[in-house]
Amino acid sequence: MRLRALLETDALGLRLLGGEDELDRTVRGVMTTDLRDPSRYLSGGELVLTGLAWRRDAADSEPFVRILAGAGVAGLAAGEAELGDIPADLVEACLHHRLPLFAVHETVAFATITEYVVRQVSGERAGDLAAVVDRHRRLMTSGPAGGGPEVVLDLLTSDLDLRAWVLSPTGRQIAGAGAPLPGPLGATLAGHHLAATRTGRRAPHRAAVAGTTYSLFPIRNTGRGAVPAARDVRESVLSDWLLAVEADASDWPAARLDLLQGVTQLIAVERDRREAARTVRRRLAQEVLELVQAGAAPAEIAARLRVAAPVLLPGLGVAPQWQVVVARVDWSASGQSAAAGEIASGPVAQALLEEILVDPAVSGPDSADRIAVAHTGEEAIALVPLPAVITAPAEPGEGEEDAAAGSDGKDADALAGEPGLHADALLASVRDPLSAGLADDGRLTLGVSAAVHSAEGLRGALEEARHARRVAAARPGRVCAAGHHELASHVLLLPFVPDDVRRAFTARLLDPLRDYDRRHRAELIETLEAFLDCDGSWTRCAARLHLHVNTLRYRVGRIEQLTGRDLSRLEDKLDFFLALRMS
Repeated sequence: MRLRALLETDALGLRLLGGEDELDRTVRGVMTTDLRDPSRYLSGGELVLTGLAWRRDAADSEPFVRILAGAGVAGLAAGEAELGDIPADLVEACLHHRLPLFAVHETVAFATITEYVVRQVSGERAGDLAAVVDRHRRLMTSGPAGGGPEVVLDLLTSDLDLRAWVLSPTGRQIAGAGAPLPGPLGATLAGHHLAATRTGRRAPHRAAVAGTTYSLFPIRNTGRGAVPAARDVRESVLSDWLLAVEADASDWPAARLDLLQGVTQLIAVERDRREAARTVRRRLAQEVLELVQAGAAPAEIAARLRVAAPVLLPGLGVAPQWQVVVARVDWSASGQSAAAGEIASGPVAQALLEEILVDPAVSGPDSADRIAVAHTGEEAIALVPLPAVITAPAEPGEGEEDAAAGSDGKDADALAGEPGLHADALLASVRDPLSAGLADDGRLTLGVSAAVHSAEGLRGALEEARHARRVAAARPGRVCAAGHHELASHVLLLPFVPDDVRRAFTARLLDPLRDYDRRHRAELIETLEAFLDCDGSWTRCAARLHLHVNTLRYRVGRIEQLTGRDLSRLEDKLDFFLALRMS
């Protein structure tokens, strides 16, 4: 289609601000962006839609327009919702680079323009692309006559013999044609996609798994209201869906790549509708959270919970038990376009927590319809009715890595008897893909409260979840979680010991033993750990170390001589125990 056709469509309400001589340019696609430098996502011929969130002052317009012109885009359409009138500096930059510029009235959604352009461009293409786009209205239709993303994926399979799946950023299947994608494979593909996106590689991304090649296409939000426009890829990388196609797209002709790009745009419009449906649940969570944090009367909070329960658990006669989950995403400084402190981490954590809390065994975009997540500052806080999501503990042997990321060794059978969510189980299936998306400059930490039965317990549950998240934050690793059961242990205290105090304390007690071990290969540290682990039992410790009791007594005596401590005293045993834990 030509740019001129956009002005001739009254429903779009576009107003030309410059570039009348360039209106015969061909539009090959549409892209919504608020990145300062979107060049990695441009291939030429696009109509670029922007909400102007990238513009901080007049000097930003010239480099942004220069990048678009250099990429060969067909035109730029700027929304008036953010700033009102389109800034004069942007108009001047577009005139200078001969880039047609349109104003988008604040009442017109970008999704409307996207749908129109995709439909028109697709209608002009022949063969397989037309077969898909002719059915796009079914994708957008709710109720029995619709079918959601599965409709377009079925057409890809029947018309083009392409198997494809829509996946969440954790690899959970949202839609697919034919046989479902195995969960571990979905997580692997999501990890490949997130890692490639973080390195700035242009999509589609190629991934080879178990001898099969997949091509991964990003599905980004197109609506203004769903997720705030990203100035930095880190603001959206952990929330965008992806389309995984069982094929190698590296040798595809341009027409076939255009087809898949059109498919992703259609699915993105559907995703925007799904995001809008979360608004009610988010508002409920926000209202309850504000009441709890303001110290409102339990009766007032209980009344709000009674309103929330039927929305989150249709058909439930009484209010259920509740749990609180707190998550936070932190970014360190890097070479990205926005400094770490400027990234809006609250919405990122909110979208991510909504995904994490979905039962991984349940597919489909509506499986999160019972989860209410709010965000305040840099935290995301979920209000979880227990009958909605019950996640079983990880299988035995499912990961020493899981244990390293956050278990205090509590008996698995005891945990299995507790109702509700368990911290490690929440992250067991999503840790790898999320780590790829966080790369080397991001961290996700998560804390889970115990179950509470009434409004009176909700404030304590919130504080409990926050304390658990701080315990998780003190651990190494990109993705860490802690549960409420860990708050009754010494592990609650150790993470908050200042680093200089920690170093001085462990050095005073353990450095003499380490130096002696280095010089004499005496294994005093190993002996000390075993002795404490055996509760000071000489016989059990000697048997564990395969030593004679007299040899063990000699080693313990040497430990006491080097440190000036007495291992028969409880206080000294405790000091050694804490020093080993902090070292």
